[in-house]
Amino acid sequence: MNSYQLFRRSRTRLAFWYALVMGAILSLSGLGMYRSLVQSNWTAMEREIESIAGTLHDSLEPMLPTSEAPTAVLRRILPELCLAGQPCNTNPTLIQRHTTGISDRSIYYIRLFDHQGTLLAFSPNQPPSLPETLNGFPSQTFRAANGIRYHQFTTILHSAHSHHQANEPSTHTSWGYLQIGRTLATFDAETQRIQWILLIGLPIALLLVGCSSWWLSGLAMQPIYQSYQQQQQFTANAAHELRSPLASLLATVEVILRLPPTNQHDIPVMLQTVERQGRRLSHLIADLLFLTSLEQNSSPRPFQPCCLNDLISDLTEEFLELATIADIHLTHQIPNHQVYVLGNESQLYRLVSNLIANAIQYTPNGGQVGISLTTCDRMALITVKDTGIGIAVVEQTRIFDRFYRVDSDRSRKTGGTGLGLAIAQAIALKHQTRIKVESQAHQGSIFTVELATLSG
Repeated sequence: MNSYQLFRRSRTRLAFWYALVMGAILSLSGLGMYRSLVQSNWTAMEREIESIAGTLHDSLEPMLPTSEAPTAVLRRILPELCLAGQPCNTNPTLIQRHTTGISDRSIYYIRLFDHQGTLLAFSPNQPPSLPETLNGFPSQTFRAANGIRYHQFTTILHSAHSHHQANEPSTHTSWGYLQIGRTLATFDAETQRIQWILLIGLPIALLLVGCSSWWLSGLAMQPIYQSYQQQQQFTANAAHELRSPLASLLATVEVILRLPPTNQHDIPVMLQTVERQGRRLSHLIADLLFLTSLEQNSSPRPFQPCCLNDLISDLTEEFLELATIADIHLTHQIPNHQVYVLGNESQLYRLVSNLIANAIQYTPNGGQVGISLTTCDRMALITVKDTGIGIAVVEQTRIFDRFYRVDSDRSRKTGGTGLGLAIAQAIALKHQTRIKVESQAHQGSIFTVELATLSG
């Protein structure tokens, strides 16, 4: 399995699990919202029924006598109701009179029973095929013969007869039962509408989650894939850089082993070649290990105050001989006052050293390299300016990559490893700054490092 298939498979798995988790969360959220909406609507409906039943109860109870025929009482009090066993008036107004301003009056019905549970009177709009005896449930939901669901609530009615004595509370005699109900057609329609919204909306939401999970998994895998590609490129570059001196070293050793006894005087020269290639390998490996330690932040040490004046002076003196041999005029400019920054002195020394070495390496004979230290707004600016070959704009974003060279052939001849600027940038990042580059082809380059100074 190649790397592309591996990352595509990993992306598919990541997208699948993300979609699965988000789908489960959305499904549970939708189910919870559905149950919450239905429950809240049901609770509101029950409270409305109980409120209307309370209103009718309080209106009827004061008018109920203890001793009189129940049918005659209901005929006198509620002439709009249909009496059990008698012809029914189909123009009811009772619900209109008692529930005005409370609810939709066309969906409610009432029924009255005596204390034995026998039906006495009922609304003309009651559900068909209801029993004429009272059941024992105070609250009940049922489906009528017409297929519509109904919910009804039953409360006890007392007569108005009371015995008032000095030390006794009022007593009431049970007269019968009031039953009020309503159709659940509107409630069921609203519930069905919510179900359709979930049935249609949830798959669409899951589809969007699936698409977004694929896109997000791509974003999540992109840095890993880029890092993997950079690692592959780094491995290839490192192998290429190590192969050249190693091949030369092995070839020289093979020649030494095959030399005839008459040519033993050539061995010292060949051993010098072996030593030179071995040192090149050693420097390359040391740079790789140092760069890795910087990126992994291994064995971090606390920053200490560093004097940049001494650092610039020491580096100028160190590179003066190399610049003289290359016929390059090397100068430095530092302020009279001491400039201190917080950092790792050896790493800062390596950073500026690499910039100076890079400037000398890419400056032709007779050129100039200048190092300056200035301060501005509590910031120290270290600038390395040369009159070298310059860097094209399209290459300026790549010069800090490992093993990248602007002039590959010239760099290999001068022994460069291609890691100098990469190490310098890594040190700058560790000191929470970056190296700025200003350059044009054939017009020289300016590298600037900006560090926060210590307040005096």
